[in-house]
Amino acid sequence: MTKPSLPELLHAAVTAVGGTERPGQVAMAEAVEEAIDGGSHLLVQAGTGTGKSLGYLVPALAHGERVVVATATLALQRQLAERDLPRTVDALHPQLRRRPEFAMLKGRSNYLCLHRLHEGVPQDEEEGLFDQFEAAAPTSKLGQDLLRMRDWADETETGDRDDLTPGVSDRAWAQVSVSSRECLGASKCAYGAECFAETARERAKLSDVVVTNHALLAIDAIEGAPVLPQHEVLIVDEAHELVSRVTGVATGELTPGQVNRAVRRAAKLVNEKAADQLQTAAEGFERLMELALPGRLEEIPEDLGYALMALRDACRTVISAIGTTRDKSVQDEDAVRKQALASVESVHDVAERITNGSEWDVVWYERHEPRGGAAYRHSGASLRVAPMSVSGLLREKLFTDRSVVLTSATLKLGGDFNGVGASLGLAPEGTEGDDVPQWKGVDVGSPFDYRKQGILYVAKHLARPARDGDRGDMLDELTELIQAAGGRTLGLFSSMRAAQLAAEELRSRIPEYPILLQGEETLGELIKNFAADPRTCLFGTLSLWQGVDVPGPSCQLVVMDKIPFPRPDDPLMSARQKAVEEAGGNGFMAVAATHAALLMAQGAGRLVRASGDRGVVAVLDQRLATARYGSYLKASLPDFWFTTDRNQVRKSLAAIDAKARQTEGAEQAEGAEGD
Repeated sequence: MTKPSLPELLHAAVTAVGGTERPGQVAMAEAVEEAIDGGSHLLVQAGTGTGKSLGYLVPALAHGERVVVATATLALQRQLAERDLPRTVDALHPQLRRRPEFAMLKGRSNYLCLHRLHEGVPQDEEEGLFDQFEAAAPTSKLGQDLLRMRDWADETETGDRDDLTPGVSDRAWAQVSVSSRECLGASKCAYGAECFAETARERAKLSDVVVTNHALLAIDAIEGAPVLPQHEVLIVDEAHELVSRVTGVATGELTPGQVNRAVRRAAKLVNEKAADQLQTAAEGFERLMELALPGRLEEIPEDLGYALMALRDACRTVISAIGTTRDKSVQDEDAVRKQALASVESVHDVAERITNGSEWDVVWYERHEPRGGAAYRHSGASLRVAPMSVSGLLREKLFTDRSVVLTSATLKLGGDFNGVGASLGLAPEGTEGDDVPQWKGVDVGSPFDYRKQGILYVAKHLARPARDGDRGDMLDELTELIQAAGGRTLGLFSSMRAAQLAAEELRSRIPEYPILLQGEETLGELIKNFAADPRTCLFGTLSLWQGVDVPGPSCQLVVMDKIPFPRPDDPLMSARQKAVEEAGGNGFMAVAATHAALLMAQGAGRLVRASGDRGVVAVLDQRLATARYGSYLKASLPDFWFTTDRNQVRKSLAAIDAKARQTEGAEQAEGAEGD
C-alpha cells in the first residue's frame, strides 16, 4: 500500500477538527515535513488563524518517530492534549494504519504527591509539628481546599494540578506536592507504585507524541539528567517565549527567608556544632541583605563574598552531617531528611555559583515591597544570579541529535528571522560550517487581511513619555479613544503601576465603561467577563496578556501606553546590552529594541483573532512615528493601515462601534423572537 500523501493527511485532520484548509497551513506542513525528513531545523512564523498546531502535528505524526512538543502556556498544552491531538489521531488512524499514542508530561511539582497527602508535610520548627488537615480548620479556605484535594486524589487519574477545578492557591498546593529535590524516589517511597509523576513519565516513554512545557525542556537541557524520553523531533510552539523561560530556569536566587528555612529544617537532624555554623552564616547573610541596594554587582563586594563563602561552607558541613545521623525520634524521618537536604542544597548551590564567579553570569540585588505583616519580614531583598545569555546553552543542547522546529506568530522581527535566531544560538540564516546548525526561516503569512481589518494609530501629538513623568495627556487620549470605541478595549501597559493608575483615573472619569484590572481576579475570570460585555475594558501589563484570545466585538481597540523597552535599571537586560556593545554590536537594537518588538507584536496580535474582526491598535507613544528605530518596530507588527490622524481614528472607532451595536441589536431581537 502506498504511503498517504501529506495533503491527504492534512485534509483528513482539518476536516476532523471542523476547520478549513488554509494555504499558510499547507505551506507550513510541507516545510515541517522537509525539515524532519532532512534532519534540519526550521523557524516558522505562522500568523493567528493559520491553524499552526495541525501544521506541525500532521507531518510529525506521519513521520512515525517520537516527537516532543513544548509549549509556553497551559492553555495551549490543554488544547493540544484535549482537543487537537485526540481528533487528529482519530482522523489519521485509518490512513496511517497505526494509532499514535500521546501523553502530557510536566515537572514533578505539578503532580499531587500521595506521600505528602497521606503523611503530611514535614513542618518547620516555628510552625510546630502538626497534621495539616487538623491544623487547617475545616472552615478555613486552606482547610476546605485540602479536604477537597483529599477527595480528588481518590478519583483523579492524572494527579495533575491543572485537572483540579476549581483550582487551589499556591499555598494549598504546596501542602500536597514536592519538588524533584524533595521527592523520596519511587523505590524508597511507600506510595511509589501509585505515584502520579512516575506514571506520567512511564506513559511518556511509551508515547509517540509527548506534550510538555518550555520549563521542563529547559530543565532537561540544563541539568543533564534526562527528564524527557529520547526523541527524534522537537517542536517548540510559542517559541518567542523560549529564551525567557530558559533564562528563568537557569536563574538562582537567595533570600534571608529561604536561608532561615534551611537552617530550621536542618537544625533537628545535625549535631549542635554544624547547626550553629549554619545559623551564624545565615545571620551574617541576613544582616548584609538588610542593607542591600537594588542593582547589578559587577564585582562581588568583599563582605558579601565572605558571607557567601561562610554559607557555602556551612551548607557543606550540614549536608555531610545529615548523611551520617539517624534520629528515630523524628516522625517520617526520610521525608524530613529529604526536605532539609533539598533546602540546604539549593542554598549551597547558589552560594557556590556566585562565589565561583563566572564572566557569563550576571549577579544583582533586587528589592521587593514588603507586603505587610510579620509573615513577610524576609521578603525585602533577594540576591539573584542569571546567565548573561542562554544562546550558547541552547545551541549546544537544543540543536544537536534531533530536528528542531520552532514556531510562533512572532519570530520575524524587523523583517527577518536573524534576531530571534541569534537569541537561540543560531548563526545568520545560510551560514555554512561544520559546527553550525543549519536552519531555514519561513513566514507562511496569515489568513487575515490586516490592511483591511485593522488600523495602527500612533498618537504623534502626545508629549514624549518620560520615565515616571506625568502622563495626563496620555490619559486624556485614552479616555477619548475608549469613548469613541464604546468600551471594547484591551489596555496593555508598560508597568503594573501604570495600569493601576489608568484604571483608577478612568473609573472616575468614565464610570459608564466598567474597567477590569489584572490582579483583581484570576486571569480566566477577567477574560471571561471582558468577553461577555462589549462595554467593558480590561487593563493589565503587556507581558502577561500574550495568551488573551477574545475574537469578536468585545475587543476592537488594543491600546499600548508606551513602547515596552526594558527598564534602564533592569540588571540582566542592561548587562546583555553592554556585552553586545563591548563585542562591537548595537546593544540597544539587539537587546532593548528586540525585546520591545516582540512584546508589541504579541500585543498587537490580540486585535484580529478571526476573519470578521475589525479594530484599532493605538500606541500612545510618539516615538513609534518619530524615532529612528520606529521603522524596525513597525516592521515587526502586522501590516495594518497606518495613521497618526487622531480625528480619523475616532471616526473609524465610532463606525466600528456603531456596526457592532447594530449586529448586537439584531441578535437580541432574534433571541427575543426565539423566546
